[in-house]
Amino acid sequence: METVPRRVVQWATGTIGTRALRAVIEHSALELAGVYVHSPEKAGRDAGELCGLGPTGVTATNDAGEVLALGADCVLYMPIACDLDEVCRILAAGTDIVTTRGEFHHPASMDPAARQRVEAACARGGTSIHSTGSSPGFITEAVPLVLTSIQRRLDSLVIHEYADLSRRDSPGLLFEVMGFGKPPGAFDERKLSHARTSFGPSLRLVAEALGLPLDEVRASGDVAVAKSDVDIAAGTLRAGTVAAQQITASGIHKGRSLLGFRATWYCTTELEQDWDLRATGWRVTVDGDAPLDVELRFPVPLENMAAVSPGYTANRAVNAVPYVCDAAPGIRTSLDLPQMVATLG
Repeated sequence: METVPRRVVQWATGTIGTRALRAVIEHSALELAGVYVHSPEKAGRDAGELCGLGPTGVTATNDAGEVLALGADCVLYMPIACDLDEVCRILAAGTDIVTTRGEFHHPASMDPAARQRVEAACARGGTSIHSTGSSPGFITEAVPLVLTSIQRRLDSLVIHEYADLSRRDSPGLLFEVMGFGKPPGAFDERKLSHARTSFGPSLRLVAEALGLPLDEVRASGDVAVAKSDVDIAAGTLRAGTVAAQQITASGIHKGRSLLGFRATWYCTTELEQDWDLRATGWRVTVDGDAPLDVELRFPVPLENMAAVSPGYTANRAVNAVPYVCDAAPGIRTSLDLPQMVATLG
């Protein structure tokens, strides 16, 4: 790996982008070349000011042309929504992309026309693009590939993700967007579609790597209700209203569930239903000729989770920059890149 610092642009400075910006500034093998922001209020401010550090001499801009003219090696692309025109413009200009957007985990899962556009932009600019993060990414690709490396028979692998939201002081998110505190009813089809599109590509990628391609990805969901009234940071949950939700994406191979991802979000452990609730983090169960049950917990007080958790997603993207810059042009997946080793010194 070359020791010449990679010149990086941070594209968008939301929660994840701000954490990535800080990591780039503090990184010994990366150099911050520029910052692209969407809001006029952030334009003109020093990059260090945007992420709680001292002055860097790099000023944020909301002029995309100005950023592309910098000729950076890589853009850390982290907006709320993916703009394909924007992505193709960056790639065609000769700048690689590492993104926490989930559209590029598995090229065959993409809309064919969109995939063709992105690959054409990569060919024109001699560039590559890679999607990564914590989930999907680390827990849906890197970890399963490691755990299956000691198997010679795989019957099933299921990734369980747990999030205790009881101390999350976000009433709008919990009660309006996620539907906690509402009477139980039919599971939201939009959430099922989200499970298929967000985690299905990773499941397909891993299955294909193992020589066990999936026939389809199915999604299902369930809710559990509070036993009694309970006060959480965001407000009060009434007895009988939704207090926990579970969404599952199942990768089907030859008629049976081979790979799965199950997210369990809950605001209290006092539920009418008997659910296996665990602390915030991940559990991966492997049924094969070398069975495993692995837990990865986040040893962080719930009150501090909002401050710490962005690093789980942002850090992996930052660590991927040198590998994506060295990759062949195109949409590069976890299978195309070598094992990522973080530069911490």
